[in-house]
Amino acid sequence: MTGDQPNRLDVGGRIDRSRPLTFRYNGRKLTGFAGDTLASALLANGVSIVGRSFKLHRPRGIVGCGAEEPNAIMQIGTGASTEPNVRATQVELYEGLIARSTKGWPSVDFDVGAISSPFGRAFAAGFYYKTFMRPRMLWRWYEKLIRRSAGLGTAPVEQDPDVYEHRNAHCDVLVAGAGPAGLMAALAGGRAGARVIIADEQNEFGGRLLSEAAASDALAWRSDVVAELSSLPNVTALRRSTVFGYHDHNFLTIAERCTDHLPAAERHGPRQRLWRVRASEVVLAQGAFERPLVFCNNDRPGIMQASAVSTYIHRYAVRPGRRAVVFTNNDSAYRAALDLAGAGAQVTLIDSRRSVCPALRERLSRAGVATLEGHVVVDVVGGRRIRRARVGRWDGDADATIDVSMSIDCDLLAVSGGWSPAVHLHSQAGGCNTWDDVRACFVPGESMQPNRSAGSGNGRWSRQRCVEEGLAAGQAASERCGFVAPDVDVPAFDEDDDGTVEALWRVPAMADPDRCPKQFVDFQNDTSVADIRLAVREGYRNVEHVKRYTALGFGTDQGKLGNINGMAILAECLGQSIPETGTTTFRPAYTPVTFGALAGSNVGELFDPVRTTAPHEWHISRGAIFEIVGQWHRPWYFPQPGEDIEQAVRRECLATRNSVGVMDASTLGKIDVRGPDAVTFLERVYTHNIARMETGRCAYGILLGEDGMLMDDGVMARLGEQRFYLTTTTGGAANVLSWLELWLQTEWPDLEVYLTSLTDQFSTIAVAGPNSRRVLEKIGCSIALDKDAFPFMSVRDAVLGEIPVQLFRVSFSGELAFEINVDSDSALDVWRLVLEAGDEFGITPYGTETMHVLRAEKGFLIVGQDTDGSVTPVDAGMNWLLSKDKDFLGKRSLSRPDCVRNDRKQLVGLRSVDGETVIPEGAQLVVDPRRPAPVPMCGHVTSSYYSACLDSPVALALVERGRARKGETLHAMLLDGSSIAAEIRSPVFYDPKGMRQDD
Repeated sequence: MTGDQPNRLDVGGRIDRSRPLTFRYNGRKLTGFAGDTLASALLANGVSIVGRSFKLHRPRGIVGCGAEEPNAIMQIGTGASTEPNVRATQVELYEGLIARSTKGWPSVDFDVGAISSPFGRAFAAGFYYKTFMRPRMLWRWYEKLIRRSAGLGTAPVEQDPDVYEHRNAHCDVLVAGAGPAGLMAALAGGRAGARVIIADEQNEFGGRLLSEAAASDALAWRSDVVAELSSLPNVTALRRSTVFGYHDHNFLTIAERCTDHLPAAERHGPRQRLWRVRASEVVLAQGAFERPLVFCNNDRPGIMQASAVSTYIHRYAVRPGRRAVVFTNNDSAYRAALDLAGAGAQVTLIDSRRSVCPALRERLSRAGVATLEGHVVVDVVGGRRIRRARVGRWDGDADATIDVSMSIDCDLLAVSGGWSPAVHLHSQAGGCNTWDDVRACFVPGESMQPNRSAGSGNGRWSRQRCVEEGLAAGQAASERCGFVAPDVDVPAFDEDDDGTVEALWRVPAMADPDRCPKQFVDFQNDTSVADIRLAVREGYRNVEHVKRYTALGFGTDQGKLGNINGMAILAECLGQSIPETGTTTFRPAYTPVTFGALAGSNVGELFDPVRTTAPHEWHISRGAIFEIVGQWHRPWYFPQPGEDIEQAVRRECLATRNSVGVMDASTLGKIDVRGPDAVTFLERVYTHNIARMETGRCAYGILLGEDGMLMDDGVMARLGEQRFYLTTTTGGAANVLSWLELWLQTEWPDLEVYLTSLTDQFSTIAVAGPNSRRVLEKIGCSIALDKDAFPFMSVRDAVLGEIPVQLFRVSFSGELAFEINVDSDSALDVWRLVLEAGDEFGITPYGTETMHVLRAEKGFLIVGQDTDGSVTPVDAGMNWLLSKDKDFLGKRSLSRPDCVRNDRKQLVGLRSVDGETVIPEGAQLVVDPRRPAPVPMCGHVTSSYYSACLDSPVALALVERGRARKGETLHAMLLDGSSIAAEIRSPVFYDPKGMRQDD
């Protein structure tokens, strides 16, 4: 044994003994080695109690060695970088690590909350639902008491100083898990030339192979494979990376821990990275979890999984006990008995089966391990650490009580109740699971996405079967991606036997199972056999309801240890089979993920991304004042020295009306729609007749919600028989694309239509005003721009100054105008060309405020400003856009009684009676402001500006029966109680016949 680490073996393990490390646990200074986990270091130092249970505050010790660990939940670090609820089994030891247990007051060793343990029957399932009901005034106190008693970790209140990042990736084959099956699958894909990503949550690839003896032939094979994968340029190997989510369309999320294993002073770059991967094929090789056995007091410190014991011995050179009992119902635990004996422990193996493989019995005998067949551990003695196992003869009758026939002194009880494949990702992907009676577990059934399970995650327990199945899965995935499957030699391993298992879901107690000492199913939540039986007596039958009533499978381990035992015990209580009972639903995340990794760089000032257009730096150099619209930083106006916003906007408006102005309109949403059913699809969502549109022509279109209300608008261009180009409002771009995708994917999946967002790919430069045509001609345009060759509401491909562009003859200003669509990489060049060519015409850049004035003068509404979710196209005067020849989304809603009321608010124009006062936007409109309160309101102002062109204020408003009230005077109420008289008129104030834009 190593001096200050009483449980550390003198030789062996994958630890680096030349690098001793010091760390603190609950204030105690302890030592370990590089390569340790916090859990292995604690075991090496003889720490038995690492936590307290959720309700009863019973002492708990380390049970497992990986993601399944339910008890060793720690608070890691201090200050702003502290992280709560981390499993000690997955924390790599580093110099200066600070850890404390999250449960137990005043300490985990002496917890006053343990007083609740003798009253365990009072804290049965659902006690909180029944107890904390009255008096209501104490609910807030109850909440604080329960939260404090639960002993959860503490989130930091300071700003997180660490850096996180996101990375998007595509691959041909994604392999989740790097055990024998995963390594072989990745090797097959890598040799085939496929782009492979293999991810594993451990710091080394190899899975259970890392728990083998150093001289193992399997370990040598593992080293060769890892070396080859590292040398292949088409393989990305992600260590310390957990595939925690499997979503639709083979989209998977991976949490990579980049620097968590390093001392604080050595951490550089991102702490964690979230990978968002789109894979063509997926191989699921997540392995399996060893199940505990359920008997009285099976939660005591010193009771561990048999496989975990082997891992601590061979990987970390830690012997968890000197006098050990191994209790099993299957062959796999025999390895733990041999490993313990080889490490110098006194071992007794107890097998519930009455017929054991003679070869295994012989190996144990040669190793000096005593065996008891047809026996079970009924109970244990010991509080802070087990001292004795109480054993009885087992006759296979789970309904009977059992007598203790002997006691065996021990300080370690290694248990194995069989294995459960990690079907979590398969289930998240929509796959079903199938019960296997022979293996006593659920195995992956039919897949709903392009994936296949392999290895122990598919119920194959032997190493030989794992590598064979991994190879087949990797070859099949590569072939489905279009690669030729390579020849890969399959290694031959010793001890290639799947073994047998006897279903043993609950060891009978010495008395009534509801009155005997607790038989725990879920260690983290104190869920016992008695709790499940109580839930059934109280009427719960569905496994999901029982889960929520008893808390079975809640917490950080998400049922990895207890779920199958719990389902089997529930089935027993219900008198039905396990397949009939089913399992609970597995959802992301597979293991907990930090908020930092999920947020990535979207924090602080970057929480709301800053989106800028290609000419953004030019705008800054000209002193533009910006406004934020849908995350875009758009020029609001371009003030010259000494100008305020009113003066700058008047100058920009007059320049555009009298000569020419230029605007960066790149933020408009742009969507490419193509496919054989494009016309059919667009006919259903837009209100006008799509099929009648000619190629090369544009049309103004509107989208309605299912309620018939205006949702968005924009210009649509037909670029081909099966191809359209849609524009949307700046703020509505993402929503419109999502809306269209929603209908395509959920309601009309039979339509062959493809939607692509081009908002960032293309920039738009609007050139408006009487001289706009002359500006483009001066640049040198490859097509004729006259009215006959290029009429209003048309689109043409062209070349401007040797730069290919797409020209639109559309106008949001009411002037002769052209919108230049160009690849964003060339947008700044075209912007400069336009300004240079327009110099002799006094071209003037203008911003969004001028755009608003120009469009308001023409009565063009903006969805979201002049509408509020309760405005129909009829209210807005857009009846001409509603086809009578077809159905479209929202059409039937327009005929609802409420939508055809005569007193609905309608869009109208307003002009202040004095011809000078600008009416405030949002002002409420009344007929008689002198009427005693409450004064009935008949509308409100939606847009209001001063028009330099008309030398008077203009406004748009929604007014009850507005179109029938032209010429009537209303009053806009101000905050001080005064009012402004305004006359209702047509919303088109400027060029009502539209002659200027058609020129």
